[in-house]
Amino acid sequence: MDPGEPQKMVGGASAPDPRLYNSDLAPTEPAQRTWSTYNYIALWFSMSMEVTTYMLAASLIAGGMNWKQAVCTILLGNLIVLIPMLLNAHAGAKYGIPFPVFVRASFGPLGANIPAMLRAIVACGWFGIQSWIGGTAIAQMVHVLAPRTEGMASVTWVCFLGFWLLNMVVVWRGVESIRFLQSYSVPFMLIMSSLLLAFMLRKAGGFGPMLSAPDHFASRHDFWKFFFPSLTAMVGYWATLSLNIPDFTRYAKNQGSQIVGQAFGLPVAMVLYSFLGIAVTSASTVVFGKPVWSPVELLGKFHQPVLAFLGLIALLVATLNVNIGANVVGPSNDISNLAPKYISFRMGGLITGFLGLLMCPWYWLSTFGNYIFGWLVGYSGLLGPVAGIMVADYFMVRHTKLDSYSLYRRNGIYEYDKGFNLVAIAALAVGVFTALSSKIVGYVPFLCAFSGRIAFLYDYAWFVGFFLSGGLYYLMMLGHRVPRVQEVEG
Repeated sequence: MDPGEPQKMVGGASAPDPRLYNSDLAPTEPAQRTWSTYNYIALWFSMSMEVTTYMLAASLIAGGMNWKQAVCTILLGNLIVLIPMLLNAHAGAKYGIPFPVFVRASFGPLGANIPAMLRAIVACGWFGIQSWIGGTAIAQMVHVLAPRTEGMASVTWVCFLGFWLLNMVVVWRGVESIRFLQSYSVPFMLIMSSLLLAFMLRKAGGFGPMLSAPDHFASRHDFWKFFFPSLTAMVGYWATLSLNIPDFTRYAKNQGSQIVGQAFGLPVAMVLYSFLGIAVTSASTVVFGKPVWSPVELLGKFHQPVLAFLGLIALLVATLNVNIGANVVGPSNDISNLAPKYISFRMGGLITGFLGLLMCPWYWLSTFGNYIFGWLVGYSGLLGPVAGIMVADYFMVRHTKLDSYSLYRRNGIYEYDKGFNLVAIAALAVGVFTALSSKIVGYVPFLCAFSGRIAFLYDYAWFVGFFLSGGLYYLMMLGHRVPRVQEVEG
């Protein structure tokens, strides 16, 4: 067949390659596409209303911002990340395919494992972080009820492993339990969050003392020096979901449901819940004389069993929600994609859980600096280039037309060079290296002095990777003849 001629799936022409296909990776059927606008709004509210969002906002206050600067930084970051989120979501809703299948169009059926595993490793790290937060919350409750356990590391580790095991049980129940949690936990989280805010308002003497504090930057230069990497961290916070959002939009009733649901849900949910973190952290400065950025630590300071118990329930529900929805669905599909014949979604979820243990989550949450400038900004340099390549390929190279038949078979129009698109891999490598170059050269003895001069590349890691890799990919693909295809949705 002439590669320039359209290709269309012909039912029963050939079975999918078992190395590229299983029931979890198959395009969704019309009967499976049941997610409405409400489900996507609920998705973002449930995933936003959790502890790491609170800590994200609280860290801006701890770093010196006032409440207005913090809110504006969070809103701007989420409006920016909403753009690649909606762009990558389009293919999921149109063709019913998950991220690891979608990315085969740009990287090839075997090359797709590279970005998929980059994304999966980051998600595994998030899984470990969320499990650590949940475990330490349980441990804090134990300390409040039994003060003699304070300082006993064994209690923290037992609680951590217990909460991790609870996550594994939910994973084993499957993806539908995720939608149940997301749909019904949102009202509960709104009530619990409001109670916490009201309690801190009373302690601090109202909104006035909480929100009147100025920023703590000596100059505008110091503010901008903190602002730009913080903005990158805001974008990086959802960099993982901006890639694997097709894993959710493949269940959309129609394109409009996911667009409207996400365009409203993401920025509104993030700003509302971030404001809680900002307000409560500001109040902690008034009440305790210093900003307390961790809600787990804050709960421990009150030593009131009723408050601690209610706060614990809120933390556990929120953490369990986001851990399953944001940090299991994606990497489980990615890991399954490595060997679909042998690794199911459930097995991929269990592997995700064990990898999360190996990511040392306790280190990344030891300080707000490690969390913001180490974890969030750092991994954004890995995922920004992948997002740039995906967007450039789907919209600029293929004009939103995919051949879903060939995405599940070898030696087709997405085969490239023995299953690898070397153009995409080269563009990815250049983008990642450039975005993280200041950190990389910092480990080279004769180049470490140069790292400070290019530190700005790391501060803008996601943006550098996104635009550099996406631009390079598009320019290099201009020399390749891309086959025209007839759209075969689902």
